Amino acid sequence: MSRTIVIANQKGGVGKTTTAINLAACLAARKKRVLLIDMDPQGNASSGFDIQAEEDRKNIYDVMLGEAGIEEVVIADVRPKLSVIPSDVNLAACEIQLNDHENRNEILKGELNRIREQYEYVIIDCPPSLNILTLNAMCAADTVLVPLQCEYYALEGLAQLMQTVKLVSERINPDLIIEGILFTMYDSRTNLANQVIENVEKNTDKKIYKAIIPRNVRLAEAPSYGMPITEYDPRSSGAKAYDILAKKVIRYHYRKKDQ
Repeated sequence: MSRTIVIANQKGGVGKTTTAINLAACLAARKKRVLLIDMDPQGNASSGFDIQAEEDRKNIYDVMLGEAGIEEVVIADVRPKLSVIPSDVNLAACEIQLNDHENRNEILKGELNRIREQYEYVIIDCPPSLNILTLNAMCAADTVLVPLQCEYYALEGLAQLMQTVKLVSERINPDLIIEGILFTMYDSRTNLANQVIENVEKNTDKKIYKAIIPRNVRLAEAPSYGMPITEYDPRSSGAKAYDILAKKVIRYHYRKKDQ
């Protein structure tokens, strides 16, 4: 049984793409068949695996416009067990180009349903906004994982994101739930980081992952080399934290399947 997880937060710079790349890599390293879909026009999840935009190569933009089937744009075995559907800057035009499309929020869902059972996990990286791309991802997903930066403004927009998930589940995708909240960029030397965690724990009833992602130089460096942290520095604290997250995600998956 496949499981589709959206990585979403409309606030930029919270470790969203870093989480998508490294969760996908850690799941694949644990022998799970994984598909990573880059739904961000910036294409950072693609370049994080050293996939650069090519003029003659179709990507998720072509799928959204109906100019390619989803199976045509999968780059298979980017890493063992890990495939990627890349993005490019043209994806930014989807909001306008699909304005009159009858089922514009369910395009990805229809395409993904054709191939999702080939994978155990589908990870979707979203842009830092609640637009048509994020809505398509949520309509196609089972759960939403929310990276939350351990800084003062971390809670800004969290309530709005929760409300969006609620509306999508009520109107379009009744099976959509919050996977959990993942704290990122944690600095144990500051009181603020711990205060943010305590504040969120007190004010939400959503699951909070115990795998806290540290503020780590090696994590920040890895994308510039086109590598996940599991390759760039597998002994780093960042690599260990994302491996713990992958174990928690797998455990949660199998617990849900047994219910």
